[in-house]
Amino acid sequence: MDPLKQKFKEKSSELKTKIKALLKEHGNTKVDEVVLGQVFGGMRGVKSMVWEPSQLDPINGIRFRGLSIPELREKLPKVQGDKEPLPEGLFWLMLVGELPTQEEVKWLTDQWTSRSIVPEHTYKILDSFPPETHPMTQFAAAITSMQTGSVFSQRYAEGMRKTDFWDATYEDTMNLIAKLPRVAAYIYRRTYHNSRHITPDISLDWGANFAHMLGIEGDDFKSFIRLYLTIHADHEGGNASAHTTHLVGSTLSDAYYALAGGMNALAGPLHGLANQEVIKWIFRMLDTLGTRRPTKDQISDYVNSTLAAGQVIPGYGHAVLRQPDPRFTAQKRFAEEYIHDSDVINVVWKCFEVIPPILKSLGKVKNPWPNVDAHSGAILVHYGLTHYSFYTVLFGVSRALGVLSQLCWSRALGFPLERPKSVTMNWVNEFLAKEEKVRVN
Repeated sequence: MDPLKQKFKEKSSELKTKIKALLKEHGNTKVDEVVLGQVFGGMRGVKSMVWEPSQLDPINGIRFRGLSIPELREKLPKVQGDKEPLPEGLFWLMLVGELPTQEEVKWLTDQWTSRSIVPEHTYKILDSFPPETHPMTQFAAAITSMQTGSVFSQRYAEGMRKTDFWDATYEDTMNLIAKLPRVAAYIYRRTYHNSRHITPDISLDWGANFAHMLGIEGDDFKSFIRLYLTIHADHEGGNASAHTTHLVGSTLSDAYYALAGGMNALAGPLHGLANQEVIKWIFRMLDTLGTRRPTKDQISDYVNSTLAAGQVIPGYGHAVLRQPDPRFTAQKRFAEEYIHDSDVINVVWKCFEVIPPILKSLGKVKNPWPNVDAHSGAILVHYGLTHYSFYTVLFGVSRALGVLSQLCWSRALGFPLERPKSVTMNWVNEFLAKEEKVRVN
């Protein structure tokens, strides 16, 4: 058994025993109350699932196993000469709750390299799509097509014991994550570069090889991709792509089916697709204003006209956060250090100064601050990755790290099929009538 799998087995077995004892003693303890607004409002804020890799605080932002993004940047292993963490190290941390050593991360990089061969039929399926097909459609289809190699599905068909579900899921997770950069880069090159594909460089780490296969060279871009893949990896379990992966996985669908479901959720404009909407909005604003270097007053006027038209400002606001997104801040710090005098990045920074006060003045915006999507597109544009319909695929490659590490935990702990209770409008009306009767009496 490999060292990471052995460590995960020990950690998950210990926690499974603790959970069993905890539920025996406290299973009927009331945790939260659901109000009618939550029933109709997308179950917002209902505490109803366990998610190990990360937790989101409305004020302090995301923490991965208790560590903030600045702490990850300080403590996770790095490539010599780079300041940004290796995403392999974050996966190790999310899976077993321990910071890996440099040697352990090198082992994981080598593992993913050895597992990264994509089946030929996946490439053939991708080539069958019209070139104009949205990259997320191609990405989800490619992930599903690789299900033919699922270790979990094969072992389940052979009569695998329930106690071994986690082991097969671990193997699927490792195999799938290893292949995603090659699949994503293939989609990018066939869609935007006439299928002029770039051979992988197996001497590079997972993120740097992805950058290389995209066709954008330079140490700075490799560094940014490592950062990007780290900060987008997880955002606790309630977001749409994470929850969808968890829900599909709870049916005992394998990691390929579960992740494909999560990626279809990520493709929605209220979730991951927002990253392309931000840069589209910025480009539209610059075209309307007729300048690449608008003043703050010009941006303010355009923001107000957008709001007056009944439209939202993409990249601002978040379902949970009530402060600037630490992932935005991490990208801003990177740009300040590595990128100088970029028109589009300067526009992002001016928006950061202009937009929050305007949104605050409306009196009904809970979070006027930028989220992760407000900055990423501008940096990608600076490095030449201007095809913004591909941005959500980048997001998806990263998000696989968190949601699949949790899928391993869900299998190891024997989490059940997710099955919330729904109600009808008739039930709601009868419930309110009873409540009114009790109130009057």
